[in-house]
Amino acid sequence: MIMVIGANPTDGHPVFGSLMKKRLRQGAKLIVVDPREIDLVRNSPHVKADYHLKLRPGTNVALINALGHVIVTENLLDEAFIQERCDTAAFAKWKTFIADPRHAPEQTEGITGVPAADIRAAARLYATGGNGAIYYGLGVTEHSQGSTTVIGIANLAMATGNLGREGVGVNPLRGQNNVQGSCDMGSFPHEFPGYRHVSDAETRQLFEKDWNVILESEPGLRIPNMFDAASDGTFMGLYVEGEDIAQSDPDIQHVHHALRSMECVIVQDLFLNETAKFAHVFLPGSSFLEKNGTFTNAERRISPVRKVMKPLAGYEDWQVTQLLVNAMGYPMNYSHPSQIMDEIARLTPTFAGVSYEKIDRLGSIQWPCNEENPAGTPTMHAHEFMRPNGKGLFMLTEYVATEERTTRMFPLILTTGRILSQYNVGAQTRRTENVAWHAEDRLEIHPHDAEDRGIIDGDWVGIKSRSGETVLRALISERVQPGVVYTTFHFPESGANVITTDNSDWATNCPEYKVTAVQVSKVTQPSEWQKQYSDFSKQQLELLEQGTHYA
Repeated sequence: MIMVIGANPTDGHPVFGSLMKKRLRQGAKLIVVDPREIDLVRNSPHVKADYHLKLRPGTNVALINALGHVIVTENLLDEAFIQERCDTAAFAKWKTFIADPRHAPEQTEGITGVPAADIRAAARLYATGGNGAIYYGLGVTEHSQGSTTVIGIANLAMATGNLGREGVGVNPLRGQNNVQGSCDMGSFPHEFPGYRHVSDAETRQLFEKDWNVILESEPGLRIPNMFDAASDGTFMGLYVEGEDIAQSDPDIQHVHHALRSMECVIVQDLFLNETAKFAHVFLPGSSFLEKNGTFTNAERRISPVRKVMKPLAGYEDWQVTQLLVNAMGYPMNYSHPSQIMDEIARLTPTFAGVSYEKIDRLGSIQWPCNEENPAGTPTMHAHEFMRPNGKGLFMLTEYVATEERTTRMFPLILTTGRILSQYNVGAQTRRTENVAWHAEDRLEIHPHDAEDRGIIDGDWVGIKSRSGETVLRALISERVQPGVVYTTFHFPESGANVITTDNSDWATNCPEYKVTAVQVSKVTQPSEWQKQYSDFSKQQLELLEQGTHYA
């Protein structure tokens, strides 16, 4: 059986979504946890959810705790797995916590909006339906309690023995290609490659010796902290490669102010995206067809990327970065990315056995790949967990309501997501004929909420939050529940992230895109932000044209 929570595979992860639908047609059962009726809920007579837990945005933890409560109090636990594979003292504490009557579906129903009977039935199906796999997406992580929800999901999987073999597990659906690979390589400000904390002296000395530099033992800044520091005048330079923060990040007015406050903004990308409009220097990027390297997907599979044409800009991405580093005075002289992979293998234990030769020979490799697993590791946690004692650790997951609350002034909850025909911020797909299917971001609103406001399908509506205001066209839809509105964020002029707040997850600082209190009303003209940004974009394009003509 499959549980999908906070993800829309058919729109956001279509290759995986098609494989999931194939498995459902073969008889797998499905639970969908989502405030919106995504396609998987009723895709066809052969692909539909057994249960759709249509929760209120921001209540994921309460729902996960209610599922856990049913599993514990109805004795649906896998006791053998828990005794053999888990920290039993931690489990005992969690069992007492989760069995508390306040976590019962009947008590949480008022918080989540999901009928208690549905929660109980879904919990029984997950615990007793055979191999149980949970797939989660940004609808889990983009919350103030995103990390807590992931911990809660892991608790459910351990409690039911759904880890360590094929067909089960806790499986994140990553937001963009190679997110997994970026994380593996230490893109976090607190970790080195291989998820080793910067405070670990032994690891730090290993890199210091190899790189011939002194490294900080304190974590660096996360993206929201960078913007705050830039606005305060203490963070003055940024190198942005392959990301469009001027469109994708929350509280866009704050982001734009931060970008304007810096002394040096470098953007390296395939296209002159929205962030490039704030850049002092633009470096052209290369596509996957123009470079050698690897991509790592959500199942830890390292796959080869091999160049089939020369980069139109003359250099592959790693070469551009290397030229920049050398110009700044640090010698970096790789002649091929295979040498970079050799360095990764030398310095990162989980990649010790990875090489371009092996990837090309085997086709792909799933890490860990080392002396114990020379051909890689298809299934994680088969015998023990990656902890000092090898035991799974149950953790308490107290539900804490988001600070973003509805009021009489902001009575609706806005949540955001994606659509199949446009990819992420649309920097690539908006330049294609895909605009025939999705030419603008629209606001989905339930017929009851639309009627209360005199809104009909296609009307221009203002969406106002505590952070700002923007204007979109309305799409009347029963896919959303009353009290919830929904939009995509593929077009910069939409300003979807003008209205999202700067709230973020307690552990990761991941922005809380999925919960914004708003009011919606009919309007006749764009918002002030949209007018100003239109003028700014026009000015930037004129300057670009002048520069091109001068060159």
